[in-house]
Amino acid sequence: MNAISQGVCVLIGHNQAAPTTWALALFASSVGLLVMVGLLTPCACVIASLGYLVKGVVLFLQAAAGQHANAFAAFDLAAISITLVLLGPGAFSVDARLFGPREIIIPSGRRSHPF
Repeated sequence: MNAISQGVCVLIGHNQAAPTTWALALFASSVGLLVMVGLLTPCACVIASLGYLVKGVVLFLQAAAGQHANAFAAFDLAAISITLVLLGPGAFSVDARLFGPREIIIPSGRRSHPF
């Protein structure tokens, strides 16, 4: 949702923006839409996490002392995106409909521990 809102805010807010800014805003909005509906979730979340990490580093390096709240918010969103990469899509996502739900099977046998 955050990628969609950031992309839409850039598209609405900048009337004289450069074409690359428009392209990045459309790309962010489309990645956010893919994550929201659960289509190609791991790929979209990897792209989103890389984007948030780059944004966080840039904001952290540009911010004055004590003004790093936006950078930390970007790092938080990167951590959330990485978590979604590891967890995968939800049960009611398009990915689950196309590829089947993710099933984790835990064996019932006892394991021997070396210590």
